[in-house]
Amino acid sequence: MIACIFFIRGIKLLGKAETARKGNFMSAVGMLIATVTVMCEKDVLGSWNNDILKNGYFYIVLAILIGGIIGAVWSKKVEMTGMPELVALFNGFGGLSSLLVAIAQYMSTDATKTDAFTDITLGLTIAIGAVAFTGSVVAWGKLSGKLFKKQVVIPAKNLLNGILVIAGVVGIIMYAFLDAQLGFYGIVLVTATYLIAGITLVVCIGGGDMPVIISFLNALSGLAAAFAGFAINNTVLVVSGCLVGTSGLILTLIMCKAMNRSFYSLLFGSFGGGSGSGSKGDGREAKAISTEDAYMILEAAKNVVFIPGYGMAVAQAQHAVKELTEKLENNGAEVNFAIHPVAGRMPGHMNVLLAEADIPYEKLKTADEMNPQMPMTDVAIVIGANDVVNPAALDDESSPIYGMPIINAHLARTVFVLKRGKGTGFSGIENPLFTMENTVMIYGDAKQTVSAIVSEFDD
Repeated sequence: MIACIFFIRGIKLLGKAETARKGNFMSAVGMLIATVTVMCEKDVLGSWNNDILKNGYFYIVLAILIGGIIGAVWSKKVEMTGMPELVALFNGFGGLSSLLVAIAQYMSTDATKTDAFTDITLGLTIAIGAVAFTGSVVAWGKLSGKLFKKQVVIPAKNLLNGILVIAGVVGIIMYAFLDAQLGFYGIVLVTATYLIAGITLVVCIGGGDMPVIISFLNALSGLAAAFAGFAINNTVLVVSGCLVGTSGLILTLIMCKAMNRSFYSLLFGSFGGGSGSGSKGDGREAKAISTEDAYMILEAAKNVVFIPGYGMAVAQAQHAVKELTEKLENNGAEVNFAIHPVAGRMPGHMNVLLAEADIPYEKLKTADEMNPQMPMTDVAIVIGANDVVNPAALDDESSPIYGMPIINAHLARTVFVLKRGKGTGFSGIENPLFTMENTVMIYGDAKQTVSAIVSEFDD
């Protein structure tokens, strides 16, 4: 019960940036309490063996040390650009853990039947954990560029997924209601089909939907943990899994709303696959300016809004942006940041980057907060963002993102777009903003560009 209280309080504190670190710590303490409690139970203590190689505690401690070292080193070394794929893998490992717990429970009972509810929850643990694992591996591969670099199209994808799901359900029924031998085949069937289903479910979904998919896979990993708690009769696992599952699902639905897309279309449609479809603009060329000219415009600006995207993460430009923010404010300008819910490649990606640079949290505004102010904005600075500022979402019905709420950067008096080159970005959709009359491009590495503008203020 104490561990559950720590979990609930920890998630509550994660709701605000200034208390998030404390919330993370409290959740970790709750998990420590839960783990120690389980290891002190009489059934576990009863497995004590003086032969260290036959002692379960030896292997538990060894696993904690190995996993802890790998996790600490990996998390410490990963760059912010690699954080989304690391989060995706963490989701996958959570699902794999639940899957292995369920299989271990099955093996430890020697296929002895218990009650139908426990057997069904064990099968569901395997099913959901398998989908979370392989789906997360695919998401990691797509985000890192190591797997599925080109858009994958599976003919009759939804039919195939439906067959896999039904076959897996049959496997659960075989295990829960038939004899031990058929139950074994049922466990094999549900494991194999849902491992494949995790791949086929995610592999066709394009990069534009990856932030939402990561959130959904996180919800699945929590749900798998909750069912594992039912299967092994562990209350704290049920509670923690439900907290992760429901919070992940809520976040998924919020992000779907932010994209004006239904949860159904997310899973059974595809978006952002890099086809290059959508608005092609009106044939005008984008205008480019130098950092010196950009400085002249910013020097006279009284209201500036930064709109960050994944390009800021790639360039590691957040600290340079903080310096430019200070220069602008010292020059008398009001500076804010407009953050779209799906900017970047994981939920809250931009918030994490900007917090790392110690940019005050109150300056980070949502699209709903900033859009009414955009017509009064002197300069909107778009750093490595594409879809979240694409006006085609408002008026081009042929665009894949038509209907998605955006940040109305195009309504600002002047728009600076910082890009490495003239490409369409991760999702492959053309952006007519780049050729509008009030838009100017500043090509090059965003960090170097922003630092050069900062230097102009110093001269």
